[in-house]
Amino acid sequence: MTPAEKYADSYAKTIHQLFTEILQSRQSADRVLAAYFRLNKKHGGRDRRIIRETLFALFRWYGWLKLLPAANDEQLWFRQLAACGLLEQHSWQPTLEAWQLRGGLLPHSGTPWQSLTQAAEQLQLWFAGTDFPAEALVPQWFWQQLSAMNDTQKLTLLQSFCSRPPLWLRVQQLSTTNAKQALATAGFSATESAYFEDAISLGHQSINLNELTLYKDGQLEVQDLASQVIGHICNPQAGEQWWDACSGAGGKSLQLASLMKNQGQIVASDIRQSALLELEKRAARSQCNIIKSVLWQSETAPVATQAFDGVLVDAPCSCTGTWRRNPDMRWLDHETAVTEKPPLQLDILQRASNAVKSGGVLVYATCSLADAENRGVVDAFLAANPQFTLQSLEHPFTGERTEYLTVWPYQADTDGMFVVRMLRQ
Repeated sequence: MTPAEKYADSYAKTIHQLFTEILQSRQSADRVLAAYFRLNKKHGGRDRRIIRETLFALFRWYGWLKLLPAANDEQLWFRQLAACGLLEQHSWQPTLEAWQLRGGLLPHSGTPWQSLTQAAEQLQLWFAGTDFPAEALVPQWFWQQLSAMNDTQKLTLLQSFCSRPPLWLRVQQLSTTNAKQALATAGFSATESAYFEDAISLGHQSINLNELTLYKDGQLEVQDLASQVIGHICNPQAGEQWWDACSGAGGKSLQLASLMKNQGQIVASDIRQSALLELEKRAARSQCNIIKSVLWQSETAPVATQAFDGVLVDAPCSCTGTWRRNPDMRWLDHETAVTEKPPLQLDILQRASNAVKSGGVLVYATCSLADAENRGVVDAFLAANPQFTLQSLEHPFTGERTEYLTVWPYQADTDGMFVVRMLRQ
C-alpha cells in the first residue's frame, strides 16, 4: 500500500467513526467534530480540511449516497466517499483516487455541475442504471411542511441545499472599503453585498477569525446575510428602546445596536445564561455599551409592560432554513422538530408582545422555512390580538412587496429566514 493509500484509509476510518457517531448520538456534526479535534491535535490543517469537508459532504448528499449499489458495506463506504469527492470537486486527488480504487470504481474526476441533473449524470458514469431523484436529497416529510411550491422552485431550493454557503460578515465601526483593505492586507479577499452596505462575504476561504485583528477588535461579526435581513426589517432608530426577547448569543442584538449607532438601549434576554455570557463578551469586544442582558427565568417576561419602541422575537425553531449550512440536521431531525414548535413560538410571541408600547413595533422571525412555524404562528397571534396589524415589507433581494417575508437560500447565497413586522395600534 502506497503512502497516499495509507492516508486515504486513515481518513476513511476517521470520517466513518465521526459519521456513525453523529447518526447514532443525534448530536450536531459541528459539536462532534469540534470535540474530536480537541482530543486529536495530531491533525494538521490539511487533515482537518479533508475530514471536515468530506464529513459535511456526506450529509449534503446523503439522500443519494444511500442509493449507491455495492457488494458489501466496506465497498459502499468507499463509494460514498468517492462520490462526495466527485460531486464537491474536492482537490485532494490522491486520496480521492485511492477511495475510488477501494470502491471498485474506474478513475473519474468529473466536472463542475451547474444543475442537479448534471450532478446526477456525474454519478451515473459510475452507476449506470441507478436513478438519483432530486427529491431524495431531503426527507420526505419536508415538503409537507412548506407552502405550495412548483417543481422549478423545489429544484432550485434543493440545488441551494447542495452547495456550500459562503461566510458572511457584518462590518462594524469602520467602512466596508476599509474592512476589505484590511482583509486584503491579511491575505483574504472579500466581496461586498449588493444589498447591505455593511455586509461582506469571504466566500469559502479557510480563515481563523480568532487570529484576525479586525475580528478581535470587534470590527467584524459573523452573521449570515439572511440573518442581517431581520435587523433591517426591525429598522431601529438611534435613541429607541428595544427588547431582543430570544437573543441567544446576541448576533441580532449587536446588529440592532450598530443600526442604532450605539444610542438608546437594548435589553437582550434568553433562557440560557451561557448564551448571555457569550453576548456580553461580544458586546465588550465591539465596544457596544447599550446592550443589557437579562435572563428569562420564568413564564413572566423579564421586562416591563408596554415599555419598548420595538420587540424582536427571533423564536426557537426547527432551523430548516439553515439546512444548507448544517446538512446533518436534514437527517438528524424528525418532522416533530417542526410540528412541536408552533405552540411554544406562539406562547413566546404572545408574552413578548405585552412589552410593546402603543405605536411600537413587534417583529417575529425564524430561520425556518416551515409554514406552521411562520405564517401559521403569525395568523394565530393576529386572530387573538387585533391591536396588532401587519405592515407591508419590501423583500431586500427581490423588491417584492409582501406582509410575510421569506428569504429563500437561493435568492442571495444565504440561509433561509422568515420575518414579519407588526404595529401596535
